[in-house]
Amino acid sequence: MRLRKYSKARRGGGRYEYWALVESYRTVRGPRERIVAYLGDLAADLRRGVQAAAQPPPQAQPLSLFEAPPPPQWVEVDVNGVRLERCRRFGGPWLGLQVLQQLGLPDFLAQVMPTGRETIPWALMAQVLVLCRLCAPSSELHIAEHYYADSALPDLLGIPVEAVQDDRLYRALDALLPHKEALERHLKDRLGTLFAIDYDLLLYDVTSTYFEGEAAGNDQARRGYSRDHRSDCKQVCIGLVVTRQGLPLAYEVFAGNRTDVTTLEPIVTHMEQRYGVAQRIWVLDRGMISEDNLAFLQQAGRRYIVGTPKSLLRRFEPQLLEGPWEALRPGLEVQRCASPDGQETFILCRSQQRRDKEEAMHRRAEERLEAHLQQIEVSCQRRPHTVAQVATRVGRVLGRESRATGLFHIEVVADAAGVASVRWTKKESWRQWAQLSEGCYVLRSNIADWTAPELWHAYVQLTEAEAAFRVHKSDLKLRPVWHQRTDRVEAHLLVCFLAYVLWKTLGQMCRRAGLGDEPRQVLEEIEGIRLVDVVLPTRQGVEIRRRRLTTPTPHQRILLQRLAMALPAALTAA
Repeated sequence: MRLRKYSKARRGGGRYEYWALVESYRTVRGPRERIVAYLGDLAADLRRGVQAAAQPPPQAQPLSLFEAPPPPQWVEVDVNGVRLERCRRFGGPWLGLQVLQQLGLPDFLAQVMPTGRETIPWALMAQVLVLCRLCAPSSELHIAEHYYADSALPDLLGIPVEAVQDDRLYRALDALLPHKEALERHLKDRLGTLFAIDYDLLLYDVTSTYFEGEAAGNDQARRGYSRDHRSDCKQVCIGLVVTRQGLPLAYEVFAGNRTDVTTLEPIVTHMEQRYGVAQRIWVLDRGMISEDNLAFLQQAGRRYIVGTPKSLLRRFEPQLLEGPWEALRPGLEVQRCASPDGQETFILCRSQQRRDKEEAMHRRAEERLEAHLQQIEVSCQRRPHTVAQVATRVGRVLGRESRATGLFHIEVVADAAGVASVRWTKKESWRQWAQLSEGCYVLRSNIADWTAPELWHAYVQLTEAEAAFRVHKSDLKLRPVWHQRTDRVEAHLLVCFLAYVLWKTLGQMCRRAGLGDEPRQVLEEIEGIRLVDVVLPTRQGVEIRRRRLTTPTPHQRILLQRLAMALPAALTAA
């Protein structure tokens, strides 16, 4: 801010002069000026005092968003009239913007989304969508009506509050979606440069997210197996590819009724078309595996580590009994078994924690099933039932307690009068096999030069993909999807994907700074920093308005120091 002298003609002749306090502010179309206060005809000493209080430091650069702390400047202030105005959320949006700049996304979006006739560039609106999804995930309407004005994003991005409307945000989704593949390529290269990421091992998994509404305009919206336990809603399936560190590389959207095994070939083919055929190792859950998928992976010499169905354990009963087992850590053992043709390797794994869990599940299922059968037996003694009635009740019970159905041999019999009763016995052979196989599972791979511990460690990194889905659904509010059109749904998923890239990038920065790799607590802590306007009424009747940040707590200062980030002292833009 600075003082400017104005001159105006008098009605009776002559001219008079007055002074005004003028402020420069930043817009997407360039710098502008506005009058903050008319000060009248100020004496020279008063002008010097106001100018000293309003003058930016000499080292400040024009159009700079942040300025260095100015030297001490003194003015008489009415302390009873000092007030704070417009308290906004600063820490989260500012930290997200720092990560966004680390990834080079502002410049990249400006290149692929060139400015046209729109008032606000779509590249800037795309940044609004991603930052809001990271800091306060909500609908576009909530962003436009509440969050954007309550945050420091107008100061950080230079977009006026009145320019952010829900319609403009929807149109920004439409403008961003065509650049999905280019964004994935850029992020893959940038993440590899920042964190020296190797792409030799890729983890792939599938989840689903459901819709609120009919989604009649979306051909991919179907009812299918819901991981969210919302089988009453239509859904889409999402296949995600991540690195061993959990950094996302690509994703694809599939119809909601599509099974996991049918998604593998399109994903692998798509990745090879984009990045070429290389000696990657695909790590896959057992839900992805079928004989056709294994043949597809083997035909081009692709390497894989996959889980297998529980039924495959029967083939390794002698090894389960005899060993030898190799201890990886207390409570976890593995042993390597060659396939009959020598083309594959099977890894038997035995976990004590998993054994305790499965044993408890079997025990509870057995107790519940036996209690239900006893209730049916008592009911048959109280009044006559037909065979069909009893069989129907037994079928319902077996459906609910499927974990223990193999243990029981159940018969529904009728006497001479046609009155039904139920009888059951327990098969000890099933119990013996359950006790032997509890806590055990089998991995399958065509990698011949890795040890059993190396194969196991590579497979358990599949939890990174599962963790990615949990973050998407809990922290980034991927579900439910309120959009109805196919393109808007895909754009919503793209924004969530980009926000997750920021999440994992911040996690890698935290790991490099010795803060672990969980960005949730860091983001929540830095989110507490606020931006406020401090209004200082002076003796001369002039109000001095300065934009300031709240003082970081000791914990916040430590986090910023470890992350090698420094908060700005003040903001010069409106």
